[in-house]
Amino acid sequence: MNHDLIRLVEQSSLKASPPEFEIGDTVDVHTRILEGDKERIQIFSGVVIARSGAGTREMFVVRRIVAGEGVERKFPLHSPRIEKVEVKRKGVVRRAKLYFLRDRIGKAVRLKERRGK
Repeated sequence: MNHDLIRLVEQSSLKASPPEFEIGDTVDVHTRILEGDKERIQIFSGVVIARSGAGTREMFVVRRIVAGEGVERKFPLHSPRIEKVEVKRKGVVRRAKLYFLRDRIGKAVRLKERRGK
């Protein structure tokens, strides 16, 4: 009974059509930022290196390089603050988590692009 109640509460918080992307994809995450009484959209671009969780607790990690320093940000997939996730490139990967990219620098960070449909 307890699990049924949790499932019902989570159903109301889930997005109707969550964004479709995979590990290794280069994405633009459009996030709503509140500054005082004003609201604006901030875009965080990078490679999806991990996905975890399920239901309302599903998260994904995006990594990018800023001024030679690696920056990672973790986003909740079903958050109302995430406006949209745009896929820029599809990457060819053979792993579920791309944590090995943290140790790489320069051109070694790049992933091959997936061709086709």
